[in-house]
Amino acid sequence: MKIRIKTLATALCVASLMLATACKEKAAEQNETATEQKEAKAEMGPEYTSAYVCPMHCEGSGSDEAGNCPKCGMAYVANDDHKGDGHDH
Repeated sequence: MKIRIKTLATALCVASLMLATACKEKAAEQNETATEQKEAKAEMGPEYTSAYVCPMHCEGSGSDEAGNCPKCGMAYVANDDHKGDGHDH
């Protein structure tokens, strides 16, 4: 009886450790992916990083002032992701 209890307790400990490790790895992967996405978006150019952007994200479009896209003529929309000082916090 004692051997079964010890075996069960050991199995539960091992399973708990495996689960905790898997969860930490998943969280690290999600943080890394989010960081990569932000960096990629920043490298794309003004069509993603300006205060006002074209809804079609035409290459080279985007402005710090409201207006129309010089490529397609659509009205710029406010970029919710824009940070005036360049910081995300």
